[in-house]
Order: sequence, then C-alpha cells, then structure tokens
Amino acid sequence: MSDDYRIAPLHASGLPLVVRPAGDVGVARLTDWLRERPEWVQDRLVGHGALLFRGFGVSRGEDFEAIARAIDPKLENEYLGTSPRNAITASGYVFSASELPPYYPIPQHCEMSFTARPPRRVFFCALRPSDGTGGETPLCDFRKVWRDLDPELVKRFEEGGLRIVRNYSGPSGASRFDLWQLKRWDEMFLTTDRAQVEAKCAEQGFDAQWVGRDGLRLVSTQPVHRDHPVTGERVWHNHVTTFHGSQAAGEYARIFRLRPSARTLALWQVARAMTALARRKPPEERALECTYLDGREIPDADLEQVRDAVWRHMVVEPWQRGDVVAIDNHSTSHGRLPYRGPRTVAVCWA
Repeated sequence: MSDDYRIAPLHASGLPLVVRPAGDVGVARLTDWLRERPEWVQDRLVGHGALLFRGFGVSRGEDFEAIARAIDPKLENEYLGTSPRNAITASGYVFSASELPPYYPIPQHCEMSFTARPPRRVFFCALRPSDGTGGETPLCDFRKVWRDLDPELVKRFEEGGLRIVRNYSGPSGASRFDLWQLKRWDEMFLTTDRAQVEAKCAEQGFDAQWVGRDGLRLVSTQPVHRDHPVTGERVWHNHVTTFHGSQAAGEYARIFRLRPSARTLALWQVARAMTALARRKPPEERALECTYLDGREIPDADLEQVRDAVWRHMVVEPWQRGDVVAIDNHSTSHGRLPYRGPRTVAVCWA
C-alpha cells in the first residue's frame, strides 16, 4: 500500500489489522495519509473489524483525537452508557475510557448498542498502559459470535427479545451502602432538568420512570442482532452480557482460567455472593438487569453459552504506549480486563 507503513494482521483471525511506520513516526504524516485514503480505511475497518496504529508518536489526547478525526471527522460527545468517564482534552471529545475500579472486568460489547443510533466507530488510545499484567482492551468479531451460537439458543433470544432496566440515583446522591449503584442521572444527561431528560429518553426509545425522591429508572428494549449496514452480515449486537446480573461472576470465572491467581479467585467468589444478594430484589429494582421482553429472567446457563462463544473469538493484545485502535462498532466489540497500578486509556467515538 505504501513504503511509509508496514501493514499486516496482528493475529491469524485478522483482528486487528496493524499499521506501523517504516520511517516517519509523526502523527501529522499519518493523519494526512489516512485522509488521502478514506475508501481504503473503510474497506479495512469493515473487513478486519479494527485497525491498530502502533509505533507512532502519540503522547497526548490531542494526538489521539487528530488520528480519530482523520478517519472520521464527525466525532460525537454525547454518552448515554453506564461507565463513568472524565474529559481528557479541551475539545470535549476525548474521555477516559472508564473510571470503573481497575479490578472490575468490563465484558465485551458494541458501544451503546442499546441506543437508537449506536456509534459507527469507536477509538481507543493507550496514553499509559498498565505497568503489570492486565488492563488490555480485548476485541471480538461479533459476526463470528453470531455464526458460532447454537441455533436453539439464538431462537430463544429472538423469540424472547431483550429488555434492559437501569436504575440511577439523582442529584441528591446514592446510598453509600448500594454496591451496584451507577453514576447519577444528572451526570449522564448533563442536566437536572427533568423535561430535558425525558425528551432525550424519548429520542432514544427509553421509558423514563421517576422513582423515589429523585431516582430515575430507564427501561428499554433492543434487538438481539443487527445487520451490518455495509455488508448485510448478521451481527450479535446487544448488551445482554454487560447488563445481565450474571456478568461479573461469569467474566471473573473466565479471567481466572486465563490468569489463575488467588486474587482473581477471591474476586470471583465475591462477585458470586454479590450477585446472589442483588437478586433478592426484583429485576425492576436492581441497578442493572436484562430480561426477556415479558419480564422473565434469562437463565444464567444461556448467558454462559454466549460468553463461551465470545471468549472463543476474543483477541487479547497487551497495550503498548501510544497505541491507537479504530473499531468498526457495527461488527466488533471491546471490553477491559482487570489490572493494577496506573493506567490511562482514552476513548472517542463517531
């Protein structure tokens, strides 16, 4: 493609396709190169699911944003997800990937798949990788997951549908004793005006229910799959493995098999106990839950089958400082493995 860059898949699966400099490591040269080849970028993103730019002089959030804008200039900054995030750049378009505690695993998901219009592309940048083991942002081709799932399992999900319940505290704050509490609704919607919140929820298809003094319950539905807008391929495209009550214990079980340790074993058992405690409440009152459309709970065994398929196709690659990854959010998921110590990974989306 060019004498300036070396391009090859990182793994046999083809995910991700890696672009490395053969000479000039400058961000400005890379952004010019990307802007000159929009069709090439689009084709490779769709075909491979993600592009990894490695070995370039990326040291600041502004460098990261410049590369992302060279691929897709129409960045967005409205975030309706559940992970707490902090702004990194003055532009207001680059954020910390997640402020969740480092010991907590984030399951594979396509960004904001439960909204009316999920992002087209998601970008991550390792401004500072974790010093030790862990902290990767694994990727997974959800087209392959769809093809790998048992047809009877798929039939149950398609017939049952997906219903998501999220409970948020309000400006007065949450109970200090609620271990599963999400960020406050005024932090997510960036307003305390209930009318504005209701309007935004209506736009996204969320049923907004005010509960208690100033709590907010969001109830929404989503399809279990979407068809890729370019290729027409069917994609397992939903948040069930993120929002279902079994997700933390299910992830820790697999992380323990990947990296056995006393700490991970202990976290796994704590997650199991916390899940059992959370399930003393009805699904409507839990911080997060995903059920069938009619309110029936989805069996843990079905989620285990989905997680098995996801982990079979998941690619775990350690971050290197300055890495930038561009992801086709229509087909490819991301997550986060637990870690220790300092770590700064940035995110933006379009």
